Amino acid sequence: MRKLFTSESVTEGHPDKISDKISDSILDAIIKEDPMARVACETFVTTGLINVMGEITTSAYVDIPTIAREAVRKIGYDRAKYGFDCDTCGVLSSIHEQSADIALGVDNSAESKAGEADKGDTGAGDQGMMFGFACDETPELMPLPISMAHKMAMLLTEVRKNGTLPYLRPDGKTQVTIEYEDDKPVRVDTVVVSTQHDPEVTLETIRADIEKHVIRPIAGDMMDNATILHINPTGRFVIGGPAGDTGLTGRKIIVDTYGGYARHGGGAFSGKDPTKVDRSAAYMTRYLAKNVVAAGLAKKCEIQLAYAIGVAKPVSVMVDTFGTGKISESEIADLLIKHVDMRPAAIIERFGLRRPIYADLAAYGHMGREDLDAPWEKCDLVDLLKQ
Repeated sequence: MRKLFTSESVTEGHPDKISDKISDSILDAIIKEDPMARVACETFVTTGLINVMGEITTSAYVDIPTIAREAVRKIGYDRAKYGFDCDTCGVLSSIHEQSADIALGVDNSAESKAGEADKGDTGAGDQGMMFGFACDETPELMPLPISMAHKMAMLLTEVRKNGTLPYLRPDGKTQVTIEYEDDKPVRVDTVVVSTQHDPEVTLETIRADIEKHVIRPIAGDMMDNATILHINPTGRFVIGGPAGDTGLTGRKIIVDTYGGYARHGGGAFSGKDPTKVDRSAAYMTRYLAKNVVAAGLAKKCEIQLAYAIGVAKPVSVMVDTFGTGKISESEIADLLIKHVDMRPAAIIERFGLRRPIYADLAAYGHMGREDLDAPWEKCDLVDLLKQ
Protein backbone atom coordinates (compact mmCIF):
# COMPACT_ATOMS: atom_id res chain seq x y z
CA MET A 1 0.00 0.00 0.00
CA ARG A 2 1.31 3.42 -1.00
CA LYS A 3 0.78 6.56 1.08
CA LEU A 4 2.30 10.01 1.52
CA PHE A 5 3.06 11.69 4.84
CA THR A 6 4.26 15.26 5.37
CA SER A 7 5.90 17.07 8.29
CA GLU A 8 7.21 20.61 8.65
CA SER A 9 9.84 22.42 10.68
CA VAL A 10 10.72 26.09 11.12
CA THR A 11 13.96 27.94 11.80
CA GLU A 12 14.82 29.70 15.03
CA GLY A 13 14.01 32.99 13.28
CA HIS A 14 10.34 32.08 12.81
CA PRO A 15 8.20 34.38 15.02
CA ASP A 16 6.77 31.52 17.10
CA LYS A 17 10.25 30.11 17.65
CA ILE A 18 11.61 33.51 18.67
CA SER A 19 8.94 33.47 21.37
CA ASP A 20 9.88 29.94 22.45
CA LYS A 21 13.56 30.90 22.55
CA ILE A 22 12.94 33.96 24.71
CA SER A 23 10.73 32.00 27.14
CA ASP A 24 13.27 29.19 27.50
CA SER A 25 16.17 31.64 27.81
CA ILE A 26 14.38 33.29 30.74
CA LEU A 27 13.71 29.85 32.25
CA ASP A 28 17.39 28.91 31.91
CA ALA A 29 18.57 32.13 33.54
CA ILE A 30 16.21 31.61 36.50
CA ILE A 31 16.82 27.90 36.99
CA LYS A 32 20.59 28.46 36.88
CA GLU A 33 20.30 30.63 39.99
CA ASP A 34 17.29 28.94 41.59
CA PRO A 35 16.81 25.30 40.51
CA MET A 36 13.58 25.03 42.53
CA ALA A 37 11.91 28.00 40.82
CA ARG A 38 8.42 27.73 39.43
CA VAL A 39 8.26 29.19 35.95
CA ALA A 40 5.45 29.43 33.42
CA CYS A 41 6.72 32.11 31.06
CA GLU A 42 5.12 32.95 27.74
CA THR A 43 6.17 35.49 25.13
CA PHE A 44 4.61 37.13 22.13
CA VAL A 45 6.50 39.11 19.54
CA THR A 46 5.24 41.47 16.87
CA THR A 47 6.53 44.46 14.92
CA GLY A 48 8.84 46.36 17.27
CA LEU A 49 7.64 44.64 20.44
CA ILE A 50 8.38 41.74 22.78
CA ASN A 51 5.86 41.03 25.54
CA VAL A 52 6.83 38.56 28.29
CA MET A 53 3.94 37.23 30.38
CA GLY A 54 3.27 34.55 32.94
CA GLU A 55 3.76 33.28 36.47
CA ILE A 56 7.19 33.03 38.11
CA THR A 57 8.02 32.27 41.73
CA THR A 58 11.74 32.45 42.45
CA SER A 59 14.43 33.80 44.76
CA ALA A 60 16.56 34.76 41.74
CA TYR A 61 16.75 38.12 40.05
CA VAL A 62 17.07 38.11 36.27
CA ASP A 63 17.01 41.00 33.82
CA ILE A 64 14.17 39.96 31.53
CA PRO A 65 14.60 42.74 28.90
CA THR A 66 18.30 41.99 28.53
CA ILE A 67 17.74 38.23 28.28
CA ALA A 68 15.04 38.76 25.65
CA ARG A 69 17.21 41.08 23.58
CA GLU A 70 20.20 38.74 23.71
CA ALA A 71 18.06 35.80 22.61
CA VAL A 72 16.89 37.81 19.61
CA ARG A 73 20.48 38.90 18.88
CA LYS A 74 21.75 35.29 18.86
CA ILE A 75 19.00 34.31 16.43
CA GLY A 76 20.21 37.02 14.07
CA TYR A 77 17.72 39.88 14.25
CA ASP A 78 20.39 42.49 14.89
CA ARG A 79 19.82 44.81 11.91
CA ALA A 80 17.17 47.49 11.55
CA LYS A 81 16.65 46.63 7.86
CA TYR A 82 15.04 43.33 8.95
CA GLY A 83 12.06 45.27 10.31
CA PHE A 84 12.67 43.88 13.81
CA ASP A 85 15.91 44.03 15.74
CA CYS A 86 17.13 43.36 19.25
CA ASP A 87 18.35 46.88 20.01
CA THR A 88 15.32 48.93 19.00
CA CYS A 89 12.33 46.71 19.85
CA GLY A 90 10.38 47.43 23.00
CA VAL A 91 10.24 44.83 25.81
CA LEU A 92 7.24 44.67 28.14
CA SER A 93 7.02 42.35 31.15
CA SER A 94 3.78 41.22 32.80
CA ILE A 95 4.87 38.70 35.43
CA HIS A 96 3.28 37.63 38.69
CA GLU A 97 3.76 34.72 41.11
CA GLN A 98 2.48 31.20 40.60
CA SER A 99 -0.97 30.59 42.02
CA ALA A 100 -0.79 29.44 45.64
CA ASP A 101 -3.57 26.97 44.87
CA ILE A 102 -1.45 25.25 42.22
CA ALA A 103 1.57 25.27 44.54
CA LEU A 104 -0.41 23.35 47.18
CA GLY A 105 -0.61 20.31 44.93
CA VAL A 106 2.89 20.57 43.49
CA ASP A 107 4.76 21.02 46.78
CA ASN A 108 3.21 17.95 48.38
CA SER A 109 1.42 15.30 46.37
CA ALA A 110 -1.86 13.70 47.38
CA GLU A 111 0.10 10.50 48.10
CA SER A 112 2.49 12.22 50.51
CA LYS A 113 -0.36 13.96 52.32
CA ALA A 114 -1.98 10.56 52.80
CA GLY A 115 1.27 9.05 54.07
CA GLU A 116 1.54 6.83 50.99
CA ALA A 117 4.71 8.33 49.52
CA ASP A 118 7.90 10.15 50.41
CA LYS A 119 7.30 13.38 52.30
CA GLY A 120 7.46 16.29 49.92
CA ASP A 121 6.87 14.15 46.85
CA THR A 122 6.06 16.44 43.93
CA GLY A 123 2.53 16.37 42.59
CA ALA A 124 1.79 16.99 38.94
CA GLY A 125 1.53 20.69 38.13
CA ASP A 126 -1.62 20.17 36.11
CA GLN A 127 -3.94 17.52 34.77
CA GLY A 128 -3.47 16.29 31.23
CA MET A 129 -2.13 13.59 28.96
CA MET A 130 1.24 13.37 27.22
CA PHE A 131 2.29 11.21 24.28
CA GLY A 132 5.69 9.88 23.31
CA PHE A 133 6.63 8.05 20.14
CA ALA A 134 9.48 6.17 18.50
CA CYS A 135 9.91 4.13 15.33
CA ASP A 136 12.77 2.49 13.46
CA GLU A 137 12.75 4.80 10.40
CA THR A 138 15.88 6.74 11.41
CA PRO A 139 18.98 6.11 13.56
CA GLU A 140 17.56 8.38 16.26
CA LEU A 141 14.27 6.41 16.10
CA MET A 142 12.19 9.34 14.87
CA PRO A 143 9.74 9.47 11.95
CA LEU A 144 11.62 10.27 8.74
CA PRO A 145 9.50 13.27 7.58
CA ILE A 146 10.07 15.36 10.73
CA SER A 147 13.69 14.21 10.99
CA MET A 148 14.46 15.46 7.48
CA ALA A 149 12.46 18.67 7.94
CA HIS A 150 14.39 19.51 11.13
CA LYS A 151 17.76 18.78 9.53
CA MET A 152 16.94 21.03 6.58
CA ALA A 153 15.83 23.83 8.93
CA MET A 154 19.04 23.49 10.93
CA LEU A 155 21.11 23.54 7.75
CA LEU A 156 19.19 26.57 6.48
CA THR A 157 20.24 28.41 9.64
CA GLU A 158 23.82 27.10 9.45
CA VAL A 159 24.45 28.32 5.90
CA ARG A 160 23.04 31.73 6.89
CA LYS A 161 25.20 32.09 9.98
CA ASN A 162 28.45 30.70 8.53
CA GLY A 163 28.27 33.00 5.49
CA THR A 164 27.74 30.32 2.83
CA LEU A 165 24.53 32.11 1.80
CA PRO A 166 24.99 35.61 3.27
CA TYR A 167 21.82 37.00 1.70
CA LEU A 168 19.57 34.81 3.86
CA ARG A 169 17.61 36.29 6.76
CA PRO A 170 16.54 34.45 9.94
CA ASP A 171 12.95 33.43 9.17
CA GLY A 172 12.33 30.18 7.32
CA LYS A 173 10.25 27.00 7.02
CA THR A 174 10.88 23.52 5.66
CA GLN A 175 8.48 20.73 4.75
CA VAL A 176 9.12 17.16 3.62
CA THR A 177 6.70 14.65 2.11
CA ILE A 178 7.80 11.01 2.26
CA GLU A 179 6.32 8.23 0.17
CA TYR A 180 5.70 4.98 2.04
CA GLU A 181 5.15 1.51 0.65
CA ASP A 182 3.82 -1.09 3.06
CA ASP A 183 4.61 1.30 5.92
CA LYS A 184 8.27 1.70 4.91
CA PRO A 185 9.72 5.02 3.65
CA VAL A 186 10.96 4.60 0.09
CA ARG A 187 11.49 8.07 -1.41
CA VAL A 188 11.16 11.80 -0.96
CA ASP A 189 8.10 12.93 -2.88
CA THR A 190 8.07 16.69 -2.24
CA VAL A 191 10.20 19.27 -0.44
CA VAL A 192 9.08 22.81 0.37
CA VAL A 193 11.54 25.43 1.62
CA SER A 194 10.59 29.06 2.20
CA THR A 195 13.40 31.31 3.37
CA GLN A 196 13.59 35.00 4.16
CA HIS A 197 16.19 36.85 2.08
CA ASP A 198 17.68 40.22 1.16
CA PRO A 199 15.70 42.04 -1.56
CA GLU A 200 18.59 42.22 -4.05
CA VAL A 201 19.07 38.48 -4.60
CA THR A 202 17.30 36.83 -7.53
CA LEU A 203 14.80 34.02 -7.16
CA GLU A 204 16.87 31.86 -9.52
CA THR A 205 19.91 32.23 -7.25
CA ILE A 206 17.91 31.38 -4.14
CA ARG A 207 16.41 28.27 -5.71
CA ALA A 208 19.73 26.96 -7.01
CA ASP A 209 21.53 27.64 -3.72
CA ILE A 210 18.84 26.13 -1.48
CA GLU A 211 18.65 22.97 -3.56
CA LYS A 212 22.44 22.61 -3.50
CA HIS A 213 23.22 23.62 0.08
CA VAL A 214 20.07 22.68 2.05
CA ILE A 215 17.90 20.09 0.32
CA ARG A 216 20.29 17.68 -1.43
CA PRO A 217 22.71 17.27 1.51
CA ILE A 218 19.79 15.95 3.59
CA ALA A 219 17.43 14.25 1.13
CA GLY A 220 19.58 13.58 -1.92
CA ASP A 221 19.87 9.81 -1.45
CA MET A 222 16.07 9.46 -1.40
CA MET A 223 15.27 11.93 -4.19
CA ASP A 224 14.59 10.89 -7.78
CA ASN A 225 13.60 12.55 -11.05
CA ALA A 226 9.98 12.72 -9.90
CA THR A 227 10.73 14.53 -6.62
CA ILE A 228 9.03 17.93 -6.56
CA LEU A 229 10.83 20.98 -5.12
CA HIS A 230 9.02 24.15 -4.10
CA ILE A 231 11.59 26.78 -3.07
CA ASN A 232 10.14 30.18 -2.13
CA PRO A 233 7.04 29.37 -4.16
CA THR A 234 5.53 32.86 -3.76
CA GLY A 235 8.62 34.31 -5.44
CA ARG A 236 9.57 36.77 -2.69
CA PHE A 237 10.12 36.51 1.10
CA VAL A 238 11.82 39.73 2.25
CA ILE A 239 9.41 40.75 5.00
CA GLY A 240 9.59 38.08 7.72
CA GLY A 241 10.01 37.45 11.42
CA PRO A 242 7.87 39.54 13.80
CA ALA A 243 7.58 42.27 11.15
CA GLY A 244 5.63 39.86 8.98
CA ASP A 245 3.72 37.79 11.52
CA THR A 246 3.03 37.75 15.25
CA GLY A 247 4.76 34.98 17.21
CA LEU A 248 3.59 33.24 20.37
CA THR A 249 5.17 30.71 22.74
CA GLY A 250 3.79 27.20 22.36
CA ARG A 251 2.26 27.56 18.92
CA LYS A 252 4.57 25.03 17.25
CA ILE A 253 3.93 21.97 19.43
CA ILE A 254 3.73 19.61 16.45
CA VAL A 255 7.08 20.87 15.17
CA ASP A 256 8.44 20.37 18.69
CA THR A 257 7.44 16.70 18.77
CA TYR A 258 6.77 14.25 15.90
CA GLY A 259 5.54 16.35 13.02
CA GLY A 260 2.00 15.02 13.29
CA TYR A 261 3.10 11.40 12.88
CA ALA A 262 2.02 10.60 16.45
CA ARG A 263 -0.68 11.92 18.74
CA HIS A 264 -0.17 14.98 20.95
CA GLY A 265 -1.70 15.81 24.32
CA GLY A 266 -1.90 19.52 23.51
CA GLY A 267 0.51 20.95 26.09
CA ALA A 268 3.43 23.16 25.06
CA PHE A 269 6.96 22.87 26.48
CA SER A 270 8.78 26.19 26.28
CA GLY A 271 8.94 28.48 29.29
CA LYS A 272 7.76 25.80 31.74
CA ASP A 273 9.81 24.45 34.64
CA PRO A 274 9.91 20.65 34.95
CA THR A 275 7.19 20.37 37.60
CA LYS A 276 4.87 20.99 34.66
CA VAL A 277 4.16 17.51 33.33
CA ASP A 278 3.37 19.00 29.93
CA ARG A 279 7.13 19.15 29.61
CA SER A 280 8.70 16.56 31.92
CA ALA A 281 6.21 13.75 31.25
CA ALA A 282 6.39 14.35 27.50
CA TYR A 283 10.13 13.75 27.78
CA MET A 284 9.44 10.61 29.81
CA THR A 285 7.01 9.22 27.23
CA ARG A 286 9.59 9.74 24.48
CA TYR A 287 12.21 7.97 26.63
CA LEU A 288 9.93 5.00 27.26
CA ALA A 289 8.85 4.64 23.63
CA LYS A 290 12.41 4.94 22.33
CA ASN A 291 13.69 2.27 24.70
CA VAL A 292 10.88 -0.10 23.74
CA VAL A 293 11.82 0.22 20.05
CA ALA A 294 15.56 0.13 20.73
CA ALA A 295 15.07 -3.09 22.72
CA GLY A 296 13.40 -4.69 19.73
CA LEU A 297 10.04 -5.09 21.46
CA ALA A 298 8.29 -3.20 18.64
CA LYS A 299 9.04 -1.39 15.38
CA LYS A 300 6.73 1.46 16.40
CA CYS A 301 5.65 2.46 19.88
CA GLU A 302 3.46 5.20 21.27
CA ILE A 303 3.17 5.79 25.01
CA GLN A 304 0.53 7.86 26.77
CA LEU A 305 0.78 9.03 30.36
CA ALA A 306 -2.03 10.94 32.09
CA TYR A 307 -1.90 12.89 35.36
CA ALA A 308 -4.18 14.63 37.85
CA ILE A 309 -3.08 17.93 39.36
CA GLY A 310 -1.51 17.42 42.77
CA VAL A 311 -1.22 13.63 42.31
CA ALA A 312 2.24 12.16 41.75
CA LYS A 313 1.56 8.82 40.08
CA PRO A 314 0.09 8.83 36.59
CA VAL A 315 -3.58 7.92 36.47
CA SER A 316 -3.02 5.83 33.33
CA VAL A 317 -0.24 4.29 31.23
CA MET A 318 -1.06 3.28 27.65
CA VAL A 319 1.13 1.46 25.12
CA ASP A 320 0.30 1.16 21.40
CA THR A 321 2.67 -0.76 19.11
CA PHE A 322 0.43 -0.57 16.01
CA GLY A 323 0.58 -4.32 15.51
CA THR A 324 4.40 -4.42 15.50
CA GLY A 325 4.95 -5.64 19.08
CA LYS A 326 6.90 -8.81 19.85
CA ILE A 327 5.00 -9.14 23.13
CA SER A 328 1.60 -7.79 24.12
CA GLU A 329 1.06 -4.10 24.82
CA SER A 330 -0.17 -4.88 28.34
CA GLU A 331 3.06 -6.78 29.04
CA ILE A 332 5.11 -3.83 27.83
CA ALA A 333 3.08 -1.46 30.01
CA ASP A 334 3.58 -3.70 33.03
CA LEU A 335 7.35 -3.80 32.40
CA LEU A 336 7.56 -0.02 32.20
CA ILE A 337 5.47 0.50 35.34
CA LYS A 338 7.59 -2.05 37.20
CA HIS A 339 10.97 -0.63 36.25
CA VAL A 340 10.44 3.13 35.77
CA ASP A 341 9.23 5.65 38.35
CA MET A 342 6.91 8.01 36.50
CA ARG A 343 6.22 10.47 39.30
CA PRO A 344 7.23 14.06 38.40
CA ALA A 345 9.98 14.23 41.06
CA ALA A 346 11.47 10.97 39.78
CA ILE A 347 11.35 12.17 36.17
CA ILE A 348 13.09 15.41 37.17
CA GLU A 349 15.81 13.47 38.98
CA ARG A 350 16.31 10.86 36.25
CA PHE A 351 16.81 13.44 33.52
CA GLY A 352 18.45 16.18 35.61
CA LEU A 353 15.81 18.70 34.61
CA ARG A 354 16.65 21.39 37.15
CA ARG A 355 19.45 22.64 34.91
CA PRO A 356 19.65 25.40 32.27
CA ILE A 357 19.27 23.08 29.27
CA TYR A 358 16.15 24.45 27.67
CA ALA A 359 17.07 27.37 25.37
CA ASP A 360 18.99 25.04 23.06
CA LEU A 361 15.88 22.88 22.70
CA ALA A 362 13.61 25.74 21.71
CA ALA A 363 14.08 25.18 17.96
CA TYR A 364 14.44 22.09 15.74
CA GLY A 365 12.48 19.78 18.03
CA HIS A 366 12.69 18.47 21.58
CA MET A 367 12.67 14.82 20.53
CA GLY A 368 15.40 12.97 18.69
CA ARG A 369 17.94 15.51 19.96
CA GLU A 370 20.93 13.23 20.28
CA ASP A 371 23.01 16.19 19.02
CA LEU A 372 22.30 17.91 22.36
CA ASP A 373 22.78 14.73 24.42
CA ALA A 374 19.21 15.10 25.70
CA PRO A 375 18.88 12.60 28.58
CA TRP A 376 15.45 11.36 27.44
CA GLU A 377 17.15 10.15 24.24
CA LYS A 378 19.28 7.60 26.10
CA CYS A 379 18.59 3.91 25.51
CA ASP A 380 19.73 2.75 28.95
CA LEU A 381 16.62 0.61 29.57
CA VAL A 382 17.32 -1.67 26.62
CA ASP A 383 19.14 -4.48 28.45
CA LEU A 384 16.59 -4.45 31.26
CA LEU A 385 13.65 -4.66 28.86
CA LYS A 386 15.29 -7.43 26.85
CA GLN A 387 15.76 -9.47 29.99
